[in-house]
Amino acid sequence: MTEPVPDQPRASIIMFDQANVRRTMITALVCVGAFLLSLWVFDVTRHFIFLLLLGWLFAVAMEPGIEALVRRGLSRGTSSAIVGIAVIVTVLVLGAIFGGLFFEQMVQLVKGLPGLVASAVTWVNKVFHTSLDSATLQAKLHVSASQIAGTAGDLAGGVLGVISSLTSVVFDMFTVLVFGFYFAADGPRMQRAVAAGLAPEKQRVFLNVWKITVSKTGGYVVSKLILAGMSAAFHGIFFWLIGVPYWLPFALFVGITAQFIPLIGTYIGIILPVLFTVFVHPWQAVAIIAFATIYQNIESYVFTPRVSRRTMEVSAAISLAAVFVGAAIWGPIGALIGIPLAAAGVTVVTTYARRYELIPELAGETAAAPESGAPPAPPAAATPAEA
Repeated sequence: MTEPVPDQPRASIIMFDQANVRRTMITALVCVGAFLLSLWVFDVTRHFIFLLLLGWLFAVAMEPGIEALVRRGLSRGTSSAIVGIAVIVTVLVLGAIFGGLFFEQMVQLVKGLPGLVASAVTWVNKVFHTSLDSATLQAKLHVSASQIAGTAGDLAGGVLGVISSLTSVVFDMFTVLVFGFYFAADGPRMQRAVAAGLAPEKQRVFLNVWKITVSKTGGYVVSKLILAGMSAAFHGIFFWLIGVPYWLPFALFVGITAQFIPLIGTYIGIILPVLFTVFVHPWQAVAIIAFATIYQNIESYVFTPRVSRRTMEVSAAISLAAVFVGAAIWGPIGALIGIPLAAAGVTVVTTYARRYELIPELAGETAAAPESGAPPAPPAAATPAEA
């Protein structure tokens, strides 16, 4: 009797629809091409986008003043012109008063770099008994006397000399001012133009996001500018009183870094004045560190709560990330505008994101052990975020 042959596995045949394969390949190629085209367009227009962002920040910074004048009965266009002209006049007056001194001290600062390196090398050789050569180190750091002479000569022309040699700077400033005034004066018209493409139920959400972003981000920018100016003024007065050389550039550097680089901005700002004084008058370096530490605490507990009481706060982690991303895309100035842009994003997220109550372990509370047989506590209910 013949034994039955076990069933053999049947081979499976997979067939692709040629039309689907063709459509998939075409779709993938189109997506890749669109992505590469977007990268190319962004690379070409990156500088112009940067100028648009600066113009938008300029308009946002003027928004509190514009709203105050509009509430008094003036039109938005007139209010934008008054606030904008006041800002420009203020900048020009400050430039006329301190511009010459600033560039003069910058020239002297650049010329003093070789002396700073020589003093540092002398101190290191004396303390650590090394034999470093000052001239070799200056050449490697590109701060030799011959190299410094060319840089100092460029700066010696003053404000007009620098601007006349950099015509692109004038064009960029003009572009920022034009778009800044346009964004400030035609804000409502831009709102209507964008909202016209949205459904009625989404138009109110868009309007709320627009108003919250502009108002809070504008207040944030203004508060940071005020605090930066106060920090620069107080540090400049202190530097001048104790005889720190090049006190004006150092004070401006401290004021900017202290406000736009979180956590460590103040200490980054005082690095330069400390380096220029520690090898000549060590007591000045110690005084600078002590004053910066005291002022930072006064600013954190006295000035900041009063100046920023109506604005939003951005966490240190988000601020640092915004600084690094902005610097990577647009350089040093990009680092300054990174935080205001992050503030706008955080405003939108915190306005419409859902928030939940924390469990006792995360809230820092000690949860009581449930009794035997007692049912577990129900989960906390969700609470909407405050607008």
